[in-house]
Amino acid sequence: MNVNIELLKEFEKTIDTIHPEKGKIPIKILGFGEISLVFKILDDPLNLAYKRIPIFYNEKEVRRHVWAYDEYCRILGKEIGFNLPNHGIVWFKDEIGEIKFYCTQQIVDPEAVGNKVIHNVSDDKIEILILLVMREMKKVWDFNRNNENIDLGLDGQISNFVVADYDATSPNVNENSKLLYLDTSTPLFRKQSVEAMEAELLLRSAPSFLRFILKTLFVQEVLDRYYDWRLVTIDLIANFFKEQKQEIIPRIIKRVNRFFNEEAKEFEIEPITLEEVEKYYKNDKMIWTIFQNARRFDRFIKTKLFRKKYDFYLPEKIKR
Repeated sequence: MNVNIELLKEFEKTIDTIHPEKGKIPIKILGFGEISLVFKILDDPLNLAYKRIPIFYNEKEVRRHVWAYDEYCRILGKEIGFNLPNHGIVWFKDEIGEIKFYCTQQIVDPEAVGNKVIHNVSDDKIEILILLVMREMKKVWDFNRNNENIDLGLDGQISNFVVADYDATSPNVNENSKLLYLDTSTPLFRKQSVEAMEAELLLRSAPSFLRFILKTLFVQEVLDRYYDWRLVTIDLIANFFKEQKQEIIPRIIKRVNRFFNEEAKEFEIEPITLEEVEKYYKNDKMIWTIFQNARRFDRFIKTKLFRKKYDFYLPEKIKR
């Protein structure tokens, strides 16, 4: 994928991570994650989505991540059969030798992204969308069952799936709808039980005073959940609390359990209960709230007291 590196270099010179849309290079924010920002550059004729990932200290780390990213995308697309938008990576060193790293992706219709779709279609259509997502997930765990050396993980949140044939003027999802998968920037796979991605990179956006605690208590647990289909599904369902669609959660649980019993019975997955989804979400909400508050405090210390640059974007207050 051709990328205007000079434009990105100019963007980095005047970047404003506190007010990202007020920099010299005009951008439009496409979405906030818990630890990242996705945006488009308005003057960029390529019409790409950029995900800025400022977590790399040296070229060795970059080379490993590029390999893991390329291999993850290859497996998802070529071996599993996921539909992925055109994608790529671009990185460079700035004027003081710091590594700047971006994942790029062809922009999709934002109204077709799962977390937007669920607010514009009926409950029956949401149930169909969940069924389609579960069938995509099954491709991953079918692959894992048939491969002794590679174990693939997946972030199955609804915001990572796009309804390819979606028409916002006449919102609809049907069983023949094709899904695209978006979240390839975090390469989740293990080769010979070794994590392809350097797990410590996940802590780079955390305040330094929290990293040891997070590494000791949470990192392995967070990573492991992406390799457990049942936990990935619980995370998918629990995300409907965050999306303010909790009224449909019991219905989704019923549909997911039916799917496991009818279309994936060989995996012998225990039925999911509302109580454990609620418990999971409360725990996840608590962890991310503490984490984001700590990052805001860290940003205040660095930018206001020490007058230093803070390299990470922080989302606005997320309604949960």
